[in-house]
Amino acid sequence: MATFNKFQVFVLDVASGKHQMQTGTAHVYKVYLTNTAPVATNTVYGTPADLSTANGYTAGGASVGTITGSQSSGTFKFVGGTDPSWTASGGSIGPFQYAVLYNSSASGTPLIGWWDYGTAITLTNGNTFTVDLDQSNGILTIT
Repeated sequence: MATFNKFQVFVLDVASGKHQMQTGTAHVYKVYLTNTAPVATNTVYGTPADLSTANGYTAGGASVGTITGSQSSGTFKFVGGTDPSWTASGGSIGPFQYAVLYNSSASGTPLIGWWDYGTAITLTNGNTFTVDLDQSNGILTIT
């Protein structure tokens, strides 16, 4: 399983109120694919570069759907509703090694974090790639 890493700016963005991660908010969170290694100091969508729209992949990525966010004993858990996935059609998608989570509806489309799959992946025609969001422990926790 790929490890989730947060971008440094996420901490400031939470403190500044850019992310509305509680249940029932109108913010849209998405995941996009890239083969450019993220750097912890990246701040907004497109850095690192998104893949181009082609063969079943749409630039901007896929929504994580309805999110839930809850706090218990001082720990907030952010849980995505739908595992984003892509199916290659008419050719390959990639290569890509990273899946990047960002807030597509907040001003400036701020980055949150990324998963590193350890090696470049090329999704061949007819095959599907899914980012498995942890529905038990959450995509991320804030303590």
